[in-house]
Amino acid sequence: MPLARIESRILLIRGQKVMIDIDLAELYGVPTKRLNEQVKRNQERFPADFMFQLTATEKQEVVANCDHLAKLKFSKSLPYAFTEHGAIQAANVLASPQAIETGVYVVRVFVHLRELVTSNKELALRLDELENKTDLMSLKQDAFEHNTRVQLKQIIDTLRELMTPPPTVPKRPIGFVTPDDRPAKGKK
Repeated sequence: MPLARIESRILLIRGQKVMIDIDLAELYGVPTKRLNEQVKRNQERFPADFMFQLTATEKQEVVANCDHLAKLKFSKSLPYAFTEHGAIQAANVLASPQAIETGVYVVRVFVHLRELVTSNKELALRLDELENKTDLMSLKQDAFEHNTRVQLKQIIDTLRELMTPPPTVPKRPIGFVTPDDRPAKGKK
């Protein structure tokens, strides 16, 4: 199973990395209804830090931001969000071979994402240390070494820019566009 497929299904909601029940059920090869039934039968395995139900506002935001979740728009029920631990528990209560195997991949993706965040934090700390050292150098050194400090500062700034995520680009419409639908040249 491609890890990128799982990674694309992990969302940040309430400051936590989670997977929505419909995505988790698809990965585990069961209908969403069956996943939620098993969760309700085993509620003691799913404390609040393992799983929570989205609010209506959160549901609308998820549907608006995730094209693959558009079918939730017509559902009257509010979906559940599973944290890493909740996703593992869901695999355990389903106990199907596919759920157990996929659960391992889900854990690997959550761990990978956590490592990425940690490595970025470590890099940011090291850049801060380097920047502080160059600031101290600037107080002690003469003008000849000023160029070296300026170049080092530019390198640090460039690295920080590379660490920030790129801005989102508006998507072009898909499908046939008639001349009437195109914006006139010179007008916005």
